[in-house]
Amino acid sequence: MRNALGLMLMSVVAAALIATGGWFWTAPARSAAKAKAVAAAQAAPAPPPASAKLAANHDPVEVTGSIPEAPHAPAPQPREAACANPDALGVSRVVEVDTTGGPGFGFEQFKQFDFLADKEVVLTFDDSPWPVNTPAVLKALADQCTKAVFFSIGKHASYHPELLRQVLAAGHTVGTHTWSHANLNSKKMNEQLVKDEIEKGISAVKLALGTAPAPFFRFPELQQNAAAVAYLGTRNIAMFSCDLDSFDFRAKSPEQVINTVMTKLQKQGKGIILMHDFQKHTAEAMPELLLRLKAGGYKVVFMKPKAPVQTLPEYDEEMMKEMKISVSTSVRPVSSVIQTVSQ
Repeated sequence: MRNALGLMLMSVVAAALIATGGWFWTAPARSAAKAKAVAAAQAAPAPPPASAKLAANHDPVEVTGSIPEAPHAPAPQPREAACANPDALGVSRVVEVDTTGGPGFGFEQFKQFDFLADKEVVLTFDDSPWPVNTPAVLKALADQCTKAVFFSIGKHASYHPELLRQVLAAGHTVGTHTWSHANLNSKKMNEQLVKDEIEKGISAVKLALGTAPAPFFRFPELQQNAAAVAYLGTRNIAMFSCDLDSFDFRAKSPEQVINTVMTKLQKQGKGIILMHDFQKHTAEAMPELLLRLKAGGYKVVFMKPKAPVQTLPEYDEEMMKEMKISVSTSVRPVSSVIQTVSQ
């Protein structure tokens, strides 16, 4: 009996010791495992939010595009459309003119700069802008993907500023041609009147365009004098004569304009061509004339200035009053108000 009770007591004690020993040996291992799990959980990155998981399933461009641009990033500028005419006359080269000191171009009056190679021409138009005729000339030039220099009369610019802006928007150079097309070599014109005609014309064109024109000037009727030439030199404005005059204002038909230009070109071989987009026959002649130039192997050189002209504030103010243009609507270029962002 006693032996049986002793054996039972020893079994209970042994079982307790075994249980205690098992806990002793396994508890540290459990603690270590738990510590490792906690450390791993702290080191692991937090799971992405639901919105990020959704974005990850979209195209990467869409995600990138959702990032806002820098607050002062410049707006994209519209590109000039590629020429759609594979056989266009085009522009063979572009020359930039430094107008410092008032250089003169066109061998009819200025013998300074022989910059054209054989069969190179510069297209120029006087008396811009004018309804119907100027848009027709612009279309003909655009169809042949070529460029020209337009010399605008200040009064015409004030009458039709929207047309002159079309000239500039098409990529042509806009110069000036006095305020009222006055003969600056007339005996009635004193020094002050000459200055007024030049400066009023420049300021009027600036106000019509919404930006300063090129420092390019052509004397009405090609009538210059030493005093006017000297004054333009002090203003760093280039003076234009021509190498051949189309005399389109005398022409009785478009064909006569074409024949005059081509006959003179065949004789001279190159040159600055003087025409008038004010003239109806010239506008009608342009499509065929440009085709004839292309067929004859002639190439167009486009002239643009290194910098725009600097207008005189007193004339800007005077012309704003005369043209009834307020400062708030005239000082901003059209491109700063309206821009093509998709085409």
